[in-house]
Amino acid sequence: MSRLLFVGIAAAALCAAGSAFAQDAAKVEKGKGVYTAATPKCKTCHSIAGAGNPKGSLDDVGTKLKTADEVKAWIRTPKESAAKAKAVRKPPMPAYSKEKISDEDLEALTAYLLSLKK
Repeated sequence: MSRLLFVGIAAAALCAAGSAFAQDAAKVEKGKGVYTAATPKCKTCHSIAGAGNPKGSLDDVGTKLKTADEVKAWIRTPKESAAKAKAVRKPPMPAYSKEKISDEDLEALTAYLLSLKK
């Protein structure tokens, strides 16, 4: 009886994990669209997989920035984030306020950027 219960619990956990993965994949895909559609265009200063400005490669940004909060800070308040990191950006990245990118789109964009790892 306990073995059957264990199998049932394990199966439920696997289903939940699969559902979370599908949601994450959908969010990453949506974030890719947000990146492409952003104004001003992200590709003006950044590149992913060779598309865009090669001086600002984001191909491994998911390795450099570890948390969603770090990514969001670079998008919402890039000047402050650059100062903390002692990074010089020329031209400086514009801030993407809630008027430029919604919280929902920011979540998706963050998921996409965190998925970029070499």
